[in-house]
Amino acid sequence: MDYQTITYDIVEPGIGLLRLNRPQAYNAVNRVMMRELNAFWAERVHDAGVNVIVLTGSGKGFCAGLDLKDSAEAMAGLNMQDALDYQAGLTGIIAAMRKAPQPVVAVVHGAAMGLGFSLALAADLRVIAENARFSAAYINVGLGGADMACSYLLPRMIGTGRAYEMMLTGETLAAAEVMALGLASRMVPREEVLETGLGLARLMQVKNPLGLRLTKQAINTSLHAGSLEQAVQMENLTQVFLAAKAMLESGRAISTTLKDKSA
Repeated sequence: MDYQTITYDIVEPGIGLLRLNRPQAYNAVNRVMMRELNAFWAERVHDAGVNVIVLTGSGKGFCAGLDLKDSAEAMAGLNMQDALDYQAGLTGIIAAMRKAPQPVVAVVHGAAMGLGFSLALAADLRVIAENARFSAAYINVGLGGADMACSYLLPRMIGTGRAYEMMLTGETLAAAEVMALGLASRMVPREEVLETGLGLARLMQVKNPLGLRLTKQAINTSLHAGSLEQAVQMENLTQVFLAAKAMLESGRAISTTLKDKSA
C-alpha cells in the first residue's frame, strides 16, 4: 500500500519500522494520517512475517498531536453523529495499536503531545531521547482532559494521582520526569534513540514469535482481569499451549527424521 503521511519498511527480518511522516507539521495527525494509521494497524493483525514493530516520527519530533486546522475543517458543518464518527476514527488508531499482535516499541524524540502522547502510551515499550517531552495536552485546547484513550492507559501506567494531575493541568513533562514515573524503558541521547529502540526489537525478534504474541495478549488480558485467579488462568493457558505446540513440532521433526532414515 502506498502511504502519503507514514512510511513503513522491513528494516531487518521480522522487524518493521513505522514512521509518522509529516515533518513539516511535526507529524501532527490529519485526516489522511488517521485513515492510513487505522488501515496500517488493521493489516498487522494478519501479518505473520513481522514480529516486532518500531514506531517513530520523522524530523524534529515524534508527534505534536492532532492537526488542529485540519480537524476544524473536518468538523465544520458536521452533525453530532458525523462528529462522533470522526472522533471514533481518531481513537480507533489507539484501539487498533493495542489489538496488533506484535509488540510495539515507541521511539520518541522531541514532542509527544496530545494524540502523540497517546500513541506513545499505546505502545508496549517506550524508548525516549533526552530531549523528549510529553503532555496530555487535550485540556489545553479548551476540551476535556480525557481523550484519545489517555484516561484508560495513563492511570494504569503511573497511578491515578499523577494521571489526574497530567490530564487536569495539561502540564508538559521532560524526559527525566517520564523516566522517574516508569513510563519509559530507556532514556538515551537523541542520536542514539532509534538504534536503542531497534536493539530492544532485536532482543525480542530472536524469541519464539508466537510466544511474543501470546505474552502481549496475556498482559493485555490481565489489565482487565478482576482477580489474580483470572490473570493466572490466562498465563496457564498460554504456557500449556506453547509447550504443546513445541512438543507437537518436535514430534513431527522426529517422525520426519525416522521416515528419511527408513527410506
